[in-house]
Amino acid sequence: MAEKAIICKDLSKQFGSFYAVNKISFEVEKGEIFGFLGANGAGKTTAMRMLCGLSYPSSGEASVAGFDVYKQQESIKKHIGYMSQKFSLYENLNVLENIEFFGGVYGVSRGEIRERSRSLVQTLGLESQAKKMVGELPLGWKQKLAFSVAIFHRPRVVFLDEPTGGVDPVTRRQFWDMIYEAAASGITVFVTTHYMDEAEYCNRISVMVDGKIEALDSPGNLKQHFSAASMDEVFYKLARGARRSAD
Repeated sequence: MAEKAIICKDLSKQFGSFYAVNKISFEVEKGEIFGFLGANGAGKTTAMRMLCGLSYPSSGEASVAGFDVYKQQESIKKHIGYMSQKFSLYENLNVLENIEFFGGVYGVSRGEIRERSRSLVQTLGLESQAKKMVGELPLGWKQKLAFSVAIFHRPRVVFLDEPTGGVDPVTRRQFWDMIYEAAASGITVFVTTHYMDEAEYCNRISVMVDGKIEALDSPGNLKQHFSAASMDEVFYKLARGARRSAD
C-alpha cells in the first residue's frame, strides 16, 4: 500500500456555532497532486491552516507526513513547504538572499544552501538576476522562485495556496511543469486554485462547498459522474445542488 502523505478523518473547525470546516475526510498518497477546490469562504484556507500546523482543529483526526496535527505541529512544519499568492518572498532582498534566508529557516546547512542555490538559480535561468531585488522581478518569475524556495529543503508535502493567481496562461503552464517535476521526485503537492482548467492537472480533486467536501475523485471521473464537459461545469452543478439542499 502506498504511503499516505495526508490523512483526514472527520476534521472540523468551529467558531462558536459556525463550522468553517465540517467533518471533512480524505487521504492523499505520497507524490500525488491533490487539488483542493472551493469558492471564497468554502473553508479551504481554514483546512489548510490546520494541516500546516498553524491552527488546532475543533474535532476529528488528521496527520501530515506521519505527524499528528494536535500533538506534533512543530514536526509538521519542519517537513512541509508552503507557498501563498499573498506572501512567499521578501521583496527587499535579492534572489540569492531570499534563497539563503529560507534555506536557513528550513534548517538546510550553509554548505548545502550554497550548492543548491547555484543549481537553483541556473535551473530557473536567473543567473543574471541573482543580485536583483525580488520586488523588481516580473510576477511570473516571483512565483517560480517562491515555489522553488518552498521545496528547497525537499519537504515531504508542499502546500500551495492559489499559487498562480494573476500570472499569464503561459507562465501558469510552466509553473505546473515545475509541480509535475516535484511530484515525480516524491513530493506530495496539495494545491488550492480557483482556475478550473488547472484542476484538470491534478491527480484527484476535492470540491468544498460551505465547509464540506461535496465531491472527491479524478477530474475525468468527476466530469463523467456529473455529465459535465469541464470542471467549471462540475463546480457549478455542485454549488447549485448545495444551495438547493440548504433551501
